[in-house]
Amino acid sequence: MKLINIGFGNMVSAEKVMAVVSPDSAPIKRIVQEAKEAGSLIDATFGRRTKAVLIMDGGTVVLSAILPETVAGRFNGKEDSPSGGETVN
Repeated sequence: MKLINIGFGNMVSAEKVMAVVSPDSAPIKRIVQEAKEAGSLIDATFGRRTKAVLIMDGGTVVLSAILPETVAGRFNGKEDSPSGGETVN
């Protein structure tokens, strides 16, 4: 099982991720709100601004404070995931 660092030491299973999207559009905001109401939202931002939304295959939605491009790079192995070197605004 391959784990992907989504920021601040939080990991998700690469096999379970269906999509990594930006949180800015209205449909994604709606998905996040519905997941929150259903109790299937995991907030891994540590209080920071949400920059990526990960949609998992079981319907769970995970919020991350790192950019979707960074998360995608970690899937492809192009960017190693250092233990604390995330760049967050």
